[in-house]
Amino acid sequence: MKRPASIDEMRAAMARFATSEGVEKGLSFKPLPTDVFISPFAKCGTTWMQQIVHGLRTGGSMEFDEITEVVPWVEMAHDAGFDLENQVAVPRTFKSHCSYDEIPKGGKYITVFRDPADACLSLYRFFEGWYFEKGSIGLDEFVTDYYLRRDNTNSYWHHAASWWRVRDRADVLLFAYEDMKDDLSGAVERVADFIGIPLTRELKAVVVEQSGFDFMKRHARHFDDHLIRKYSDAASGLPPGGESNKVATGTAGAAKPALSAAAHAALADKWADTLDTEFGLADYAALRAAVNRG
Repeated sequence: MKRPASIDEMRAAMARFATSEGVEKGLSFKPLPTDVFISPFAKCGTTWMQQIVHGLRTGGSMEFDEITEVVPWVEMAHDAGFDLENQVAVPRTFKSHCSYDEIPKGGKYITVFRDPADACLSLYRFFEGWYFEKGSIGLDEFVTDYYLRRDNTNSYWHHAASWWRVRDRADVLLFAYEDMKDDLSGAVERVADFIGIPLTRELKAVVVEQSGFDFMKRHARHFDDHLIRKYSDAASGLPPGGESNKVATGTAGAAKPALSAAAHAALADKWADTLDTEFGLADYAALRAAVNRG
């Protein structure tokens, strides 16, 4: 059993990550009005937001081996054997990477936007040594031949557009990743208000501490998807023991020096053809500014 060493081999392995039956079962879930769905695009702050919401609803409990045990992944729950119905605390909370178009309707929704170049770089580092052999796929190749060529309904731009269209709904809360880094305390306050958790000074202090990068890095095993990978590695035909860490560097702007000028230009062209064309948002900075304006 060998790890993929090309984009085509990686795609073939990823196609087996989840069964269509399992995904359909997850997406047919019927939420309660109080249920909270955390659904950013991949590597845009999903695990971070899971930790914030779970901390708020439990007073900072860390009694889980992996956070997916207590905040199950909607699309993967059936295949990996996680229970969507019965949870350790209320409000029930779920992870997803779905667009608004796909996600089960009837609950509350939190999504986080992130600079697509940084999200792409983070995904590359997350996959390297896990979904492809280290050194076998270059970063620019990953950008142009994988990230920019993902099926439209599974792309960053489709996901972002779907949530931006519903930005004014009372059951949708939007964040920018970079603003969460700049003001984590304020982000915790907004989340608590949105999901209906009374925020005492003591609870806020605990949640801010436990959702900080240093704390999550020290407790990285709680956030590394080792339980999901126990299922998914076998399903995808990957050798066990691959390297993968959900809590990496926590930085913003790392892609600027890492990607080539050509890769940056390709990402900018994709943005212009999608989010700028539909919404008049010239670039990610414009989207972030619009999120801040509410």
